[in-house]
Amino acid sequence: MIPGVTLGGITLIVLAIVIDLVVGDPRSLPHPVVLVGRFISAFERLWNRGTAQQRRVSGFLLTTIVVGGVWAISWLALALLERLQPGLALIAELWLLSTTLAIKGLGDAASAVIKPLTQGDLPAARKALGMIVGRDTQTLGEAEITRGTVETVAENTVDGITAPLFFALIGGAPLALAYKAVNTLDSMVGYKNQRYADFGFASAKLDDVANWIPARVTALCLWLAGLLLDVSGVLNLRWKGALSCTCRDAPRHPSPNAGWPEAMVARLLGVQLGGTNVYQGVVSQRATLGEPLEVLQVTHITATVRLMHGAWILFTVLSVVVIASILFIFKGLL
Repeated sequence: MIPGVTLGGITLIVLAIVIDLVVGDPRSLPHPVVLVGRFISAFERLWNRGTAQQRRVSGFLLTTIVVGGVWAISWLALALLERLQPGLALIAELWLLSTTLAIKGLGDAASAVIKPLTQGDLPAARKALGMIVGRDTQTLGEAEITRGTVETVAENTVDGITAPLFFALIGGAPLALAYKAVNTLDSMVGYKNQRYADFGFASAKLDDVANWIPARVTALCLWLAGLLLDVSGVLNLRWKGALSCTCRDAPRHPSPNAGWPEAMVARLLGVQLGGTNVYQGVVSQRATLGEPLEVLQVTHITATVRLMHGAWILFTVLSVVVIASILFIFKGLL
């Protein structure tokens, strides 16, 4: 196994990015997250019972077993392959790293909404949005379809791209996979409802901790990407004052992390995100982020995708520089 912040490790991560950009997640290949999800689902049915305290303990055990198990199994498997056949170990780690990224998948999901929305086909756009969000989409107009897509791309820039890159740079494929296990646990049991409030408590809190740094650094990288795209004339973005506005708006979001990329994108685009969502017929009111200086429309989705790409590139470069500097300083102190 090659540590992330070495020339070999960085090269491996860059190659994994290229693979994800070109291939994405082919359905013909087994995906580790799918296997983890099946394990979580099976044990949730068995363990999510009893008193509130018992559910919390069971949820903590599940979180520990899943996250620790994913890291240990992947580390041991790669270590064994390295002893048997180093070349095969490199290929395996490269594939595992690529499965933790969703750059192409997120861009394709946005494109699936953009195309019918551009053609005025609202039913098809609603259906495409419904594939990537949990809210009801059957009656949404162009502005609300756009809002849902922009929010999803902004939030998942962290979950699907920058956070996995962050952990890959620190601990290679095993740590990146462990992060995806945390993220999968949160997406499956980390809800604040009657069924999961206690059982998913540990999963939700661990996800909050894991995303704390990546979410904030991603917001900064989105701002830098917005600045560069605006100055270069590619997009007309409102980057002035975006940092202070994001620091003001982000804490309003119910998630301690998702609000940072969403608030930054809202400010850069000059739109308002958040507001009223409907989940299985139940109305949910969220705090608004940004100001409605422009009416939400399909061009804002395209702009968000460009910001996403600029952000993950800058995030990767910045993370390599910072982590390498910390390791260099630490090594010098020993």
